Amino acid sequence: METRRLGRLGHDSTVLIYGAAGIGWVEGSDVADRSIEQALAAGINHFDTAADYGDSELHLGRWMPSIRERIFLATKTGDREAGAAHDSVRRSLERLQTDRVDLIQIHAIGNPDELDEVTRPGGALEGLVRARDEGLARAIGITGHGMLAPATHLEALRRFAFDTVLTPWNWRLAQVPEFRRDFEALVEEVRSQGTALMVMKALARHLWRAGAKTHSTWYEPITDQPAVDAALAFVLARAEVTGITTAGDVGLVPMLIEAEGRRASIGIEEAEATLSALSGYEPPFVRAEGRVVPDFLEHLVPN
Repeated sequence: METRRLGRLGHDSTVLIYGAAGIGWVEGSDVADRSIEQALAAGINHFDTAADYGDSELHLGRWMPSIRERIFLATKTGDREAGAAHDSVRRSLERLQTDRVDLIQIHAIGNPDELDEVTRPGGALEGLVRARDEGLARAIGITGHGMLAPATHLEALRRFAFDTVLTPWNWRLAQVPEFRRDFEALVEEVRSQGTALMVMKALARHLWRAGAKTHSTWYEPITDQPAVDAALAFVLARAEVTGITTAGDVGLVPMLIEAEGRRASIGIEEAEATLSALSGYEPPFVRAEGRVVPDFLEHLVPN
């Protein structure tokens, strides 16, 4: 699998990052184990989880004694105050059965108010800097959803030298002029600082229709293999993107692995043509009649 340099951290990270949200609420540890094993067999060497992804950290923890030195391990905290964020890192280490993570990320920062909350004196960032200085984490990153995410993450980099940014990006979001403008500005800043730019929601097709949910992702995903191939090819055509987190459903992981194997044969024009022909393809952060906004996203989706 292709690898790309993870910014100034220097890790040669696979372009597919195992997004462990998909194993957080599976029924049975065997389901989680099969998915982790599949990712490792495909060569994925970067695993991303979070304190609030159900049992995800526990499932990964079973594997750490045998794979810890082979992978880049990232987790996240949703706590907003320094003490709670620092304590969250320690709890994650216990669940993950390791003494340190390679990356700890401030989770779900999608607008200026949330950024202010975590970067103020006594905010979560202060607690994560302490955890890093104590050797509990090597690096600090930031993540977030919403149409304001790229602009918010750009401002975050102006306030603190985050080592990584995980922000949304896909073909449909790129068609929104304001979002594309903000994303391009973020790209320039990460290039200037040597920050690693990772992206999520590459397969997000729309919000779910009420009662129509078929996957564990909070959004309706792209599930047609040629379109999955095109979605991956579109995002990875950007050399600045160091990797894509796999979608939060174990059934979509093998489709992304297949797509990565074919990516080199798909040009950007072919990818865009495939994606532009998709029906029901809309940003997952915009309200639409008959579509359900998940509770955690409500405050980021304007009326």
